[in-house]
Amino acid sequence: MIEVTDLYKEFNGVPVLKGISTTFEKGKTNMIIGQSGSGKTVFLKCLLGLHKPDSGIISFDGRKHTELDIKSHRQLRQEIGMVFQGGALYDSLTVEENIMFPLKMFADQSVSEMLDRVNFVLKRVNLTDSNKKFPAELSGGMQKRVSIARAIVMNPKYLFCDEPNSGLDPNTATVIDNLIQEITQEYQIITIINSHDMNSVMEIGEKIVFLKNGVKAWEGSNKDIFKTENEAIVNFVYSSNLFKKVREAYLNETK
Repeated sequence: MIEVTDLYKEFNGVPVLKGISTTFEKGKTNMIIGQSGSGKTVFLKCLLGLHKPDSGIISFDGRKHTELDIKSHRQLRQEIGMVFQGGALYDSLTVEENIMFPLKMFADQSVSEMLDRVNFVLKRVNLTDSNKKFPAELSGGMQKRVSIARAIVMNPKYLFCDEPNSGLDPNTATVIDNLIQEITQEYQIITIINSHDMNSVMEIGEKIVFLKNGVKAWEGSNKDIFKTENEAIVNFVYSSNLFKKVREAYLNETK
């Protein structure tokens, strides 16, 4: 479990995170949502250790982030997988080389062992026989699957995804959502997704943290989000007429 307690962060005297407390459990797809400027990207970077909080505690299965020495920090980083917005693949490397990159950096394995692991994760994301292709030869959805394969190649305990569906058509976005959820449940990973995509929230949001103006304005699940009377989350999620009609239909059915 990742536990966040009373997290504060400011830049040049301007508070961005104002006392956020929450927990993220393993085997669940946890989502951070909110408008641009709400603090969700800064929150994600604090969790990743890219920003140092001004106060508060972030604990990874009992290990307090701020109290770790250099060796323990390195160990923790090896337990984290990251799916970047846009995929962030190396254009000059093949699919196989992209996925093998973290293994070469951190794993003490032979080339054959690394190749076995690469082939295993490629099979898991349904990209067998794609080893020698370059990113430019792949569709956007395939590139995202390569990015997911690279993120899980080190058997991470924690998986962070920054806008994993950006730039994808709705059907492909749903495929990526379901793949992330399947991997999360299958390997009992703690997965945290930073997203603007309300379809993803409705599809796989088992735990949702909604930030507004640097504070946690609401938290719950994709089931709770239909029933909540919290004005801030209702105005954000149901800003379109389509989602308003979906919510009205759901509430009428459950009366």
